[in-house]
Amino acid sequence: MQAIHLEKVTKIYQIGEIETRALDGVTIDFDAGEFTALVGPSGSGKTTMLQLLGCLDKADSGAVFINGTDVGTLSPNKRAELRSAEIGFIFQFFALIPVLDAYENVEMPLLLAGVPAKERKERVTGLLEAVGLADRMKHRPDQMSGGQQQRVAIARALAPRPLMVLADEPTANLDTANGEQAMEIMQKLNRETRTAFIFATHDPRVVSYARRVVQMRDGRIVDDRIVGDGAMGDGVTSERVAVASVGAAG
Repeated sequence: MQAIHLEKVTKIYQIGEIETRALDGVTIDFDAGEFTALVGPSGSGKTTMLQLLGCLDKADSGAVFINGTDVGTLSPNKRAELRSAEIGFIFQFFALIPVLDAYENVEMPLLLAGVPAKERKERVTGLLEAVGLADRMKHRPDQMSGGQQQRVAIARALAPRPLMVLADEPTANLDTANGEQAMEIMQKLNRETRTAFIFATHDPRVVSYARRVVQMRDGRIVDDRIVGDGAMGDGVTSERVAVASVGAAG
């Protein structure tokens, strides 16, 4: 089922007399349940695409549709409502609230959405168990490792049961073992919840988990391919290695 559609989207940043086309007429679809990597060099448009998909910015031309709604026609308040209900975010630096424990961080978006207490408890507890932190629910961020903090962030992103989760360099501040664990957890939850995961990355290890790889350069899509089931433990195909290497070097 098509969930997200970008139609001839252009985003231009103007700094003095210098004009940068961060996105240049991009048309692309994302379906429910995708596990997709956006790859390309810095300045290729990956983060800009995530910002538009996340309703954090508006296109200068073209349209972004989420579940059939042209988000560019919505008021700021309506965009915020859609973002709260349909979009989860995983940040490079975790972005947890330092004075709240793991349970409270995951619960926060549900409190803001007015989810009843019983349902909040079921969702939060279930998600923290799913990311392997049942014994860390009462720990604050400064009492957890980077890998544990990112797992809390993954649980928080999924708490509202969004249409999609957007992740910008989700493993950049994690060592190899914690980065792989985070990707395995996201992959597992993607399959269980059918929530689409779209992540921007330079890391070929991250790309190797994807089931679809979208290569970007100079604000345009230069390659878009399905690359397998994304199960790194089942063996990485030569095609997936080639795509991962392009993403890292490009």
